[in-house]
Amino acid sequence: MAKHQSFTTWLKTHRKDDSAIGDLARDVSADPDWPSRRGLSGQIAYLEERGAIPAAIDTLERAWEAYDARSPESDGV
Repeated sequence: MAKHQSFTTWLKTHRKDDSAIGDLARDVSADPDWPSRRGLSGQIAYLEERGAIPAAIDTLERAWEAYDARSPESDGV
């Protein structure tokens, strides 16, 4: 059985995408403080604490939806 890929690992695979999710992936890849293990709610809180614009929060939520859609065994981590 293959090891479950975390959301952050999955997101970083989209660094070269020319999209809002690609932009987020590049930002996350460059952020040593990104809360990889805090789940969606913790990551939203992290972005809000840093003054992220609403579009960044929306993009994070869309990225989680895409991640969950491709990962039926996802546990939200």
